Amino acid sequence: MDMETGTYEPGFVGIRFCQECNNMLYPKEDKENRILLYACRNCDYQQEADNSCIYVNKITHEVDELTQIIADISQDPTLPRTEDHPCPKCGHKEAVFFQSHSMKAEDAMRLYYVCTAPHCGHRWTE
Repeated sequence: MDMETGTYEPGFVGIRFCQECNNMLYPKEDKENRILLYACRNCDYQQEADNSCIYVNKITHEVDELTQIIADISQDPTLPRTEDHPCPKCGHKEAVFFQSHSMKAEDAMRLYYVCTAPHCGHRWTE
């Protein structure tokens, strides 16, 4: 919280305290009015939240992690296949390919390949 202006930085909610009993306030939904409140669990004090965001969690995965999550990615019938990019590890001609969904600018148009040979499963990019 900026002490001079009394405002919070964007994305940071901070810890709020009850003005009546100095206990911590917890987020609570006012379902009737569809607003976010901060309420004390010890007394009846509550205040309306000035920002509806409580917590933001951005998760990014590297392509190697994504292909390990889906062990059978090479058998996925929804992924496109190519015979124009043979596996650099085993020489198998067929591979599935996909585009990364990472937010990194350098990955925006990069294609990733996975060998479809049952004994291989090598992952690479060109």
